[in-house]
Amino acid sequence: MVTSRGFSGVFRRPRPIKAAPGQESVWDYPRPPRVEPRSERVVVRLGGQVIADTTHAVRVLETSHPPVYYLPLDAFPEGVLVPVGGTTFCEFKGEASYFTITSGGKVVERGGWTYPQPARGFEALSSRVALYPEHMDYCEIDGEQVTFQEGGFYGGWITKNIVGPFKGGPGTAGW
Repeated sequence: MVTSRGFSGVFRRPRPIKAAPGQESVWDYPRPPRVEPRSERVVVRLGGQVIADTTHAVRVLETSHPPVYYLPLDAFPEGVLVPVGGTTFCEFKGEASYFTITSGGKVVERGGWTYPQPARGFEALSSRVALYPEHMDYCEIDGEQVTFQEGGFYGGWITKNIVGPFKGGPGTAGW
């Protein structure tokens, strides 16, 4: 067991799960993160309606995090993405802006985000939006329903092909 003393006290370093053939370990993902174009079919439903259906997503891979999928802004019907005030800052990607997501009578405040003027290396994110799968009715990649990354702040999409442990859940703040 390796321990470190951090701001919040002593924490245990996670023991990565060994990836089986066809799987990816989030502990093999890079830091700083990498943007990767994808061709899988990504479908998102909210309020009983499909709000995005695309094969032109990109995903961001970062050590200890499940991939975050960014979908083209033009994959969403008009009125689904409602810009809202307030920003956050990522040391790698830059300043994020947020959207309220609305469809079929359901409203998810700050349910999506984008990087309108991302840092160098993340230019592909400027025309895309990420969504918190936790707050959507259903998110799927090539027909597989994804599960969400715990913690409420991150937006990782977990499939059977991705193994952790994942940052975000209880006890992972110091990773």
